[in-house]
Amino acid sequence: MARVLAPDRAPAVTGVRITKTQLLIGYMHAGDWNRALSLANTFRMLGPHRDTIRLAHECRVHPRFYRGLGRDPDAAVAAGIAALRLIYPATRGNQTFVS
Repeated sequence: MARVLAPDRAPAVTGVRITKTQLLIGYMHAGDWNRALSLANTFRMLGPHRDTIRLAHECRVHPRFYRGLGRDPDAAVAAGIAALRLIYPATRGNQTFVS
């Protein structure tokens, strides 16, 4: 599995800027859904999937709290991943995202 570096750990390359969207897609291609959900949680424009992705991130970070509220954290995270896949479909050749 290819390793994707966080922006603060990425090697300094002058002239090349990696956007948050590119970084998110890299996390998705690498199957790093924890980082993908955390990064997507900071995005402002997620359309109708905004609440789903934010709940997925929160359920991943605080599962006991959401279980106490009667929510299923695993189902919420799965829904958030599905929402990310809808917004940012696989675009690298024949590669598909790994869950």
